[in-house]
Amino acid sequence: MQQRISRLTTADGTELAFASVGSGRPLLSVSGWVSHLQLSWEVPEERAYLESLAQGCLLIRYDRAGCGLSAPTGRPPSLAFELDQLTAVADTLGTEPFDLMGTSMGAPVAAAWASEHPDRVRRLVLYGGWSSGAELAAPAVRDHILGLVESHWGLGSDVLTDIFAPDAHPTTRELFGRYQRASSDAANARALLALSYALDVGDLLGRVRAPTLVVHRDHDRAAPVGQAEALAAGIPDARLVVLPGRSHLPYVGDAYQLVATVRRFLGLRASRRGAGTLTPRQAEVASLIADGRTNREIAERLGIDERSAEGHVERIRLRLGFRSRAQVAAWYAAQRDRSVPTK
Repeated sequence: MQQRISRLTTADGTELAFASVGSGRPLLSVSGWVSHLQLSWEVPEERAYLESLAQGCLLIRYDRAGCGLSAPTGRPPSLAFELDQLTAVADTLGTEPFDLMGTSMGAPVAAAWASEHPDRVRRLVLYGGWSSGAELAAPAVRDHILGLVESHWGLGSDVLTDIFAPDAHPTTRELFGRYQRASSDAANARALLALSYALDVGDLLGRVRAPTLVVHRDHDRAAPVGQAEALAAGIPDARLVVLPGRSHLPYVGDAYQLVATVRRFLGLRASRRGAGTLTPRQAEVASLIADGRTNREIAERLGIDERSAEGHVERIRLRLGFRSRAQVAAWYAAQRDRSVPTK
């Protein structure tokens, strides 16, 4: 799959970038906190997650103002501004009802939007979200993290990576840390994180009319499962599914089970586990790439010429949809780690 990047201008003049991939009924996704449409597509595990979601539907994502490919704005973050941006992207989809998914901070935003636009949302999915941001952590902890992000964005992003993705492979964690810092400057990141803690949609949940799935991991370190229970309790007839795991990022941990749960709820066929896998020889080459071997070293190890080794590497890259050897290495290392039983 290849994503398509487009741009729009909101009613107040804010320029937003949005991406689409796949085809079919629209699934509009509201991201958590900070994002970068292009860089997220280059993180192997996140791309695999997004492509799994997009099978059989049109997945639309956007960078909120001041993040990723979207332009900065003088308007401070707020729930009202979040809803205006979501409306601008939704208006590109026409008048037919569409599926809406909110992840992390995007979950309360999506729930609030659905409560205000009951005729436009076909089905609503809320992952890793909350009803009250004040309940995510004690005040002293919130103040410490906000101060760290503001004064030392590099260290702050590393701390948040530890919270968001404790189960990620070291290479993925490094990529995500860099990805956060490239997605936003420190001031905007701090302001958006403060908004996360300030969001409270408890009084809006009862007005949601779309069939709703609330899905959460039982030991999520960023958002306690009690907040998922609060979301489900507040939305009429919402279904709550709690999956095992502690990583907040949807593509870290058992992403397959999460995607399968979401797709079934949306009426889509569950994606096949292991899609995008390699042949035995390609897996052997990928393992050597992950070990840092050059094409010449791969050729010597396998008893083939260097040009054949180069061809294997290129076919692996194309099969997995990656742009570099580093992405292949990160993907293979993550697959290898998942196959090792944990005690």
